[in-house]
Amino acid sequence: MKKCILLLLVFFSGLSLYSQKKDRPKIGLVLSGGGAKGFAHIGVLKVIEDAGVKIDYIGGTSMGAVVGGLYAAGYNARQLDSIFKSTDFDELLSDYIPRQTKNFYEKRNDEVYSLVLPFNKYKIGIPDALSKGLYNFNLLSRITRDVRHVRDFNKLSIPFLCIGSDIETGEQVVLNKGNLARAMIASSAFPSLFSPVEYQDRFLVDGGVVNNYPIDEVRKLGADIIIGVDVQNDLLDRKELNDATKILVQITNLHSIDKMKENVLKTDIYIRPDIKDYGVMSFDSGQEILGRGEEAAFSVFERLKQLGKLANNYKKPKLINGVDSLEIANINCNKLKNYTKEYVYGKLRFKPGTKISYDQLQNGINNLNATENFSAIDYSFEENNGKDDLNLVLKENPTDSFLKFGLHYDGLYKSAVLVNLTHKKTFFKNDVTSLDVILGDNFRYNFDYYIENGYNISLGFKSFLNQFNRNIEGQISNLNFEDLGINSLNVDLFDFTNQLYFQTMFLQRFLIGGGLEYKYLNIDSKTLTNTGSKIDRSDYLSVFARLNYDTLDDKFFPKRGWFFSGDIHSYLYSSDYTKEFNPFSIAKADFGVAFKLFRSGSIKIQTEAGFAIGSKSVPFFNFILGGYGYNVSNNFSHFYGYDFLSMGGNSYIKSTVTFDYEIFKNNHLNLTANYANVGNDIFETVDWVSIPKISGYALGYGLETAIGPIEIKRSWSPETKKGYTWFSVGFPF
Repeated sequence: MKKCILLLLVFFSGLSLYSQKKDRPKIGLVLSGGGAKGFAHIGVLKVIEDAGVKIDYIGGTSMGAVVGGLYAAGYNARQLDSIFKSTDFDELLSDYIPRQTKNFYEKRNDEVYSLVLPFNKYKIGIPDALSKGLYNFNLLSRITRDVRHVRDFNKLSIPFLCIGSDIETGEQVVLNKGNLARAMIASSAFPSLFSPVEYQDRFLVDGGVVNNYPIDEVRKLGADIIIGVDVQNDLLDRKELNDATKILVQITNLHSIDKMKENVLKTDIYIRPDIKDYGVMSFDSGQEILGRGEEAAFSVFERLKQLGKLANNYKKPKLINGVDSLEIANINCNKLKNYTKEYVYGKLRFKPGTKISYDQLQNGINNLNATENFSAIDYSFEENNGKDDLNLVLKENPTDSFLKFGLHYDGLYKSAVLVNLTHKKTFFKNDVTSLDVILGDNFRYNFDYYIENGYNISLGFKSFLNQFNRNIEGQISNLNFEDLGINSLNVDLFDFTNQLYFQTMFLQRFLIGGGLEYKYLNIDSKTLTNTGSKIDRSDYLSVFARLNYDTLDDKFFPKRGWFFSGDIHSYLYSSDYTKEFNPFSIAKADFGVAFKLFRSGSIKIQTEAGFAIGSKSVPFFNFILGGYGYNVSNNFSHFYGYDFLSMGGNSYIKSTVTFDYEIFKNNHLNLTANYANVGNDIFETVDWVSIPKISGYALGYGLETAIGPIEIKRSWSPETKKGYTWFSVGFPF
């Protein structure tokens, strides 16, 4: 109590002294770190502005550095509130990379493997953190674009500094020069959650490790009166230390708790919001925490008003951001050992001498990040005659091998475990070698080697083995079931395929390519005793071309975006086991769009079609419809309401409409209707535009998990009067 009275006497005597002077006192603001609890800083800033206080200097650590840095860059408190309200912290913490910014190989990587681990010298490693922090850096770079050329933080609208911790030396590092966005990221790089940041030849993590309340540093800037906001945790007991994050925060606080007691005595207006019920990860309670900050600041409102009077009730103006575009004069990148300039340009999808938006910039940076070829990505801008030079600093990932794993179950391929080994820079710069081995009821593999050359033509080789056992009704057979006196038979399908291909990006969005394919098909049935078990055992040689486009935000539960895939195969040669082969072609296309109806509801509309070209096609390449949940390959396609592989023909057209409602986060209810006409040569007449002859409906529940979607579907068809229930677990492969 005596200390509080003494502080009040010092404060008011200080005000009296300054009121006798011509100049008002310089006000310094100190904002501590505290993760999500730092939302309280914004509430405090709102009250400070309402009191008319003009802040002259700001110092912060961790979340205090982020809030303080943005405030120093020109934003007022209400703008900060809007920024934080619109930020998806789940995406920030996971270093989310929008799907539409990735190339087709990287999309597959995210939609097949549930676990990826570094693999060096025959040892499995673990990542240095859950996130590189690039999502956060992109966000901060964008919203601080008006001060992107400032390199001395004393030249911001409010002089600013923040604190980083040198993890190599244990020293405090005062960050008051350089790139503002990068400094804020370095100060808030919480160990194990975010990767350490290389900044001005120092290797930095969260500043709270060494100094969570930089009051002395703000005094040195010239502050006469200090307003301090303390949101750091108190020490927890053993019952409360029940997760890794709390333990790490506790370790950090061991050093700062005692020091904080000293700093409170140095603070003229000390504000400590009541946020003991919240943690550093309580981002979903941001508005509640912000409100607690306002409450704490109102408790000292009269003292703040005294400062406001000395500043003539200052009103911080709203920051008006400039145009969200950049004219890139040059792209400067550090010298890379394993990647070419063309490769970098190809990933950025823009070149020097072009005008781009920040969306284009961030998409390009995300493309680089998605390759996993760079363990750190930094960029900044230098003014160049009214334009910008983009300075890229890329740190090549020393890990060039990865072990990847997946798990899946469906009704066609049954249970399967996927083990993948990916190795980069095997023979050339920019190359990738990948081998999937799928173990389970049906052994399969997928091998892919390709050299990616950005805007230039890329080359690749692909080999895969696909096999399964299933009852069929004739659609992948040249047999006449009526003559054999059967309705269906059980077949074993063995498909061994090799492709040599080229591909390139067209208009930055389309993947166009083609190549040569060799396929060996072996189809037999142990149930055929009179005619022999072999249905086909032939080699096929073909040339192919394809075109792909995909901007869906999610493959399995999309809310927006378009996609298109087109493919044509011309089969030129066969060893002709059946003695019926004539050259022919197969063309197919798949087109769809997804869009939101309202916040949690979306619709996906999809249309597929395919047909054979030539006097006679091979039945084994027919379009096969039915079932759900399996990985779609060759000319197979899902169809609700019918069993797996239950319809087929050399031509088909199918349309599907799915309504999806996200009842709560990652939990989906969906209703689907699909319609089709399928058979032989259906496009030779106008019958294909008639009312669809087959239809099916499905009601489903889907859950997004770390191993992929877990789904259950109940489907029904009015034609067959039958219903089927399908389960699908994990990413399909």
